[in-house]
Formats: sequence, structure tokens, C-alpha cells
Amino acid sequence: MRVGALFILVVLVVAGPTSRAVAQTPTPRPARAASRTASNPPPLTRELLDRHCVACHNDRLKTAGLTLEQIDLTTIADQAETWEKVAMKLSSGLMPPAGRPRPEPAATTTFVSALHANLDRVGHERPNPGRPLTHRLNRTEYANIIRDVLALEIDPRTLLPADDTDQHGFDNNASVLSLSPTLLERYLSAARKISRLALGRPGPTTSIDTYSVSKLMTQEDRASDRLPFGTRGGTAVTHTFPVEGEYALTIKLQKTLYSTVRGLAQPHDLEVRVDRQLVRTFTVGGKNITNPPLSFAATLSWTPEWESYANHADADLNLRFRAPAGAHTIGVAFIRKQFEAEDVQQPNRAGWAFETDETYDGVPGVESVTIEGPFAVAGAGDTPSRRRILTCRPGGPGRQGGLGRESGQVGELADLDERACARQILTPLARRVYRRPATKEDLDTLMTFFDAGRRDGDFEAGLERALQRLLVSPDFLFRIETEPTNATPGQPYRISDLELASRLSFFLWSTAPDDELLDVATKGVLRQPATLDRQIRRMLADSRSRALVDNFAAQWLQLRDLRGAVPDPDLFPDFDENLREAMRTETELFIKSQIEADRGMPELLTADYTFMNERLARHYRVPGVYGTRFRKVMLVGTPRGGLLGHASLLTVTSYPNRTSPVLRGKWLLENLLGTPPPPPPPDVPALKDRGANGERQSVRARLEEHRKNAVCATCHSQMDPLGFALEHFDAVGRYRTVDEGRTPVDASGALPNGDKFEGLPGLRDVMVGRREQFVGTVTERLLSFALGRSVEYYDRPTLRAIVRDAAPGGYKWSTIITSIIKSAPFQMRRAES
Repeated sequence: MRVGALFILVVLVVAGPTSRAVAQTPTPRPARAASRTASNPPPLTRELLDRHCVACHNDRLKTAGLTLEQIDLTTIADQAETWEKVAMKLSSGLMPPAGRPRPEPAATTTFVSALHANLDRVGHERPNPGRPLTHRLNRTEYANIIRDVLALEIDPRTLLPADDTDQHGFDNNASVLSLSPTLLERYLSAARKISRLALGRPGPTTSIDTYSVSKLMTQEDRASDRLPFGTRGGTAVTHTFPVEGEYALTIKLQKTLYSTVRGLAQPHDLEVRVDRQLVRTFTVGGKNITNPPLSFAATLSWTPEWESYANHADADLNLRFRAPAGAHTIGVAFIRKQFEAEDVQQPNRAGWAFETDETYDGVPGVESVTIEGPFAVAGAGDTPSRRRILTCRPGGPGRQGGLGRESGQVGELADLDERACARQILTPLARRVYRRPATKEDLDTLMTFFDAGRRDGDFEAGLERALQRLLVSPDFLFRIETEPTNATPGQPYRISDLELASRLSFFLWSTAPDDELLDVATKGVLRQPATLDRQIRRMLADSRSRALVDNFAAQWLQLRDLRGAVPDPDLFPDFDENLREAMRTETELFIKSQIEADRGMPELLTADYTFMNERLARHYRVPGVYGTRFRKVMLVGTPRGGLLGHASLLTVTSYPNRTSPVLRGKWLLENLLGTPPPPPPPDVPALKDRGANGERQSVRARLEEHRKNAVCATCHSQMDPLGFALEHFDAVGRYRTVDEGRTPVDASGALPNGDKFEGLPGLRDVMVGRREQFVGTVTERLLSFALGRSVEYYDRPTLRAIVRDAAPGGYKWSTIITSIIKSAPFQMRRAES
């Protein structure tokens, strides 16, 4: 079957119904009801509402579209969504607004507690686990499954477009994971390439892959742990060679705006290594040229000999080499020469100054490495993916002699008939890819494609075609959950063990279930408490749980936005790609250490340690840290501590040329306190740079002027004080005592309730004082990530129960993760049809 037919098949199957309905018993109650639900919650009274809320939220004004004047407190179950919003506004101190009389804290606490108790009773009596949409794999999940099932590392960015994200930055929310005809075409293209790579079959043409090095990457130190000691700059990349054969490698060096290679005054040795083995050494620079210029510019002419040399000094940096099939590390780096710079130390050159650097001296840097091939193919080779796939070999004439042993296992392979062997190979692959036992119909479909490929080629050509079909199947691309045949519309029911296994694996690993998890799910015992607890512990201890850091934490904290941060090079010339990478790594290692050590979530705010290498330590002005390796560093005696002192987060919440208390305050409200401000009204004027007399104003003064508008003050009174507390850190997270206007930093703030604080220590105390609100926000984001959908009002009772149950143990990560997995929204679904 040709590609066109394959495309039509995918469209028809995706568009049509996916009914694999099974008979399950609908369950009238959640798998885990909200804990300590009050059977007789305290009654609600109108006193607080009438005194502090009805003045704005009445039948005449209906501020924010809400009236509480005639609302019936005995019918809370019918208006649960509204009451959840009321509870959130009151408990977080957002209402009453600044400037309005506020109730006593004890009165607010009493009313909110009674409201929560009544809402929790409603959640218990009317369970609603929600109904996630059909979930398409995002490209991270897609790549992870390819890695785990086919033992093949791929870069999904080169195969699939970026996924959209929801309002909280998560790219695994089913509501934003749409499927377009263009994306279907990309899936088909990806399936063709992946099936060829996995089986070690050359494509119709040679491939060309270019690995670029950022111009902002400083190349004066060792660039990677995968490069030898004593080297500097360059890059180390993992390249998958489809077959054993000959490949061409081309190196391009950094050039100025005038197309001249940098650093040619002295000779520099450039090494090329494959898996740390030296392949070739080139020498760049040091050529004896008559009257080379001490500096140059595009408007001046120099000798033709020098211009030709300077423009084409990297023209001969290419070679051909023989490479075995599979993934291998290609390292390109200069041999480091030790020297001490003379004269006055100059700042780093960045931006225009870097592009127009006219000095002839200095050091060259690698701009890109291009690998092309294969040429002179020698065979498929012995790769982990071939060992994973080819678990048997066909007997008789023309047999292919597949490697077919499990990774690390040595032994003879049984001779089988070609179709029997193909079926034996495809059965476990389909089980892992489809995340359930493969049916006869599944295998018959795959064998049809195998037969078509076999007619056009050999045995492995048939397998390649069957793999293509496997990788475009809706059962692979979508996480399909089917309703019981006897489900009652609107009623909750337990999902199957296999569906639970998929939810569990995608939550903790961002990939498909492994064989052990599928085994217990197939036996129907995964839901048993002891079995489920054992699997959760096993999966959290597995290295694949790093997905909680790379996917959940990086998106929750908006850490991925760091890639797009562009600090002004004139104001921050020391900011380079090395620092950007160090900032990101610090936060990732910190979150990883917290989860692995099973610390309490509030310690994210109070931890007295972090992780640094020399580049980050220099930025933080912390002495005694050397080299590119990250290590744990105590922060006692420094102005930092916890997440709020991380330069990564301080940078993504700043403008390129200055800090922004508004952005930082908004980020804190949204991501740490769960109380996002409403969007700004249209046509908000920009802040004025100067005062009435033309004097330069600080950011604080400009925002104070802005808050004189009552409409603006409503939100800014919440955001600005939190952001002001971080003003001791500039737009790239460096500690400072004066701001951009050279005026002393004022990091004081006051909340609408009158509580005052100063700087990061004061802000941290405020956050710790609201630890339950902070933990509730992190748990809400974690639940949203686990479910692949937004958290709705009917999930709030479950969230409160999870936070209450985790409190006695200090809100440990494992407790909260386990409670999410055992909750009704995670283990159940609402029937629709």
C-alpha cells in the first residue's frame, strides 16, 4: 500500500468512530472520596456577605457579573462554580478590594471554612471526575515512546511542529492538541524516517544534518562533559548514523559581519572525535601573511592574499570517515592553550560589538558541524534498535540473518517462516505502541502492510512498511479511552486497568507503560492498593521520572521561556549562552533534588542550597566554584535562597532592558499563589519614563503614578508589592543595590491587608505564611498535568482533600503524587453516551 493510500487510511480511521467498548461496571462513587468530608458541615450565614460583598455584587451593579444579594445559601450545590470563586477570592485576600473595609481575619477564616465544608459535601454527594478529551500525543511523548519501544533516540523538533500550550503553559492538555492535515503529513514523514532508522535501511538520498552553535556561546572553556579535558569551545552532538558506511563532516567557524574568520593571528588545533576517539586534527590560523592588519573594517581594502585567507580559513575543514550504524557522539573542539591576557581587561563583546569585532587576535569558535551521508554503504550494522526489533529470523532461501536478540542478550535465533517471524516481531511492538494487548485484527492489519512491503523488496522491507503503519495508527497517536457498554450518561465510572496504566505512565514518565506495568494491568490487579503503591514507588525511582522535571516543572515555572529571553547586550554584555544554560540547569537540578529526596513542597521556597558551576557562581558572585561541573552549594550568607532567588525565573519575568515588578508579581500570583489577576483593559498607556519636571523616574515611582487610576489600582495593588520585593535582582538575576536609574533599590512592599515585608526574605516569609495556598497551587498544576486537562470547579474538593491529607507529613512530593493517582479525577471518568 503506497503513501497516498496510507494517508487516506489514517484520515478515515481518525475521522471515524473508535469503538472498542468493553463491559465495565459503572461506579456511583469515586475511587477515593474527598477525605474528612463533613457529614453535617457548619451552616453558612449572610453576615459577612451583606457587610462586605453586597455593596458591589448586588442586583443593580453586578460587579464582575456576580450578584450575591438574593443568593440562597441553602442551594449551594446548584451554584458550586460560583461559590468556589467566592471562596478563592476571600481566602487569598483578593476581596474585598484595596481601599474597601475588610472583615476580621477570623471572620473570613470561619466563613471560608464553612463554605469549603459545604462544597466538599457537594463533591462527595455529586461526584464528577470530569471527562478528558481524546488525547493526542504531544511531540515529547511521541519521541519518548520511540526511545522506549524501538531503542531509538530522535529529535522530535526536526520531525514534528511544536505543540500549542494551554493558559498555564502545558503542552499535554488535550484541548489544545489538535490534528490538522499538515500534521498528519508530518506524522507520515516521521514514520517513514523512523522505520528506516530503526531497521538500518538507507533512504533514497543521502541526508544532511547541521548542528549549529549559538553565537552567544562563549568558547573559551570546555563546552561539554562529553568533550575531553584540555579542550575549549566547539560542540558535542549525538548523531544517529542510519547504516554502517562512509560519511562526510564539514566544520564552519564563526565569522564577523565582514565574513572574516575570527582569531587567525595564532595557530589553533581543532580536533574531531567520534565516541571520544580522535579522527582528525586541523590547524586554524597562524599562517604567515605579509603585513596582516592589526584590525580591519568592511570599508577598507587589504591585500588580496589576506582577504582570501581571512574569508576562507575554514574552507578545508572537512573530512570523510567511516562510522558504524547507530547513535554516536561527534565531538569538535579546540585544544585549549593557557595564557594570561595583558593590558586592561575588556568586557565581553555582545550584539553589534561582537558582530563587528575588528581585532585580528583572539580565539576562533565553531559555528556549525554538518554531517552528510551515507556514502559507500557497508551494511545495516549492529544497533540497539535492530536488536530490539529483530527477535527472530526467517528460515529458508533468501533469509536475512537479522540480529534480533534483546539488548545485551547473546544466543542463536530460531528459524521461522517469514510471516510467522514477522508476526512474532510485530506482536510485542504493537502491545507497547498501542499500550494494550494486540488483537488479531491489529496484527492482521500490520501483516497486510508487511505483505505489501515484502512484495516490493525483502523481509526487512516488509517490516519497514509494517512499522510505518504502526506509527501512524490512531491507537498509537491518540490515548483512546472507551466507555462501558452499559454506562449511564452523566454518571462516573472507573476506567480500565490498562487505561489507568497509560494515565499513570504518561503522568510520571511522559511515555507509554513498560512491560511490567502492562503485565499487572492486563491481569487486572493494578488498581489493588498494594500493587498500585508498589508501581508508583518503582516508577518514581526510575530515571524516566525525570519527565516530572523536564516537562511538568519546566512548564509550570515557564522555564522553557528562558530560551527566548534576549537581554539587551549593551546593558548586560556578560550574558551569554553558557549562562543561559547554567541558569536552566540550576533550576532543573534543584527541582530534581527536591523530588528525589521527597522533601516537602514548601521547601521549594526556603531551601538554603542550590546547584552551580563556575559560570553561574561568577554571576552570583559566589567564590570557590570552578569548572563546568554542577555541584551542590550552600547559600548561607548570600542574598538568595529557594526558587525565588534563581536567575532563570528572574530573567523570564523581566524585560530585555529592565526589571518588571508587574511581570514578576503577576508570575507569583499565577504560578505560586493560584490567584491570577484579570487581563488588563485595552489601550493601557505605557509607563512614563520621566516625571512632570523631566526628571528620570524609578520603576516604583512610575507604577505609583499608574496606580492613581482606580481601575488600574485594583490589580496592581496585588501584583506590584510582590514584584517590588525582588527589585534587588536585575533583569538577568544579578544582585544589586541600585536600580537602572542609579537610585537605591527600595524592595519594600505591603499587601492589601496591610502586611508589610522587605526584599526576598520578607517575600519568602509571606509565601511560607501562605504555605497551604502555595501547596494547593502546585498541586492544582500537578493535577492538571496528570489529567491532561484544565482543573475545573468540580475538582476543587479533591484538591483540598489532597492538600489536607499531605499536611501532617509536611506536604511531601510522594504523598501528593500518590494522592493524585488515587483520586477520583485520575481513576474515573464521566460517561456521556
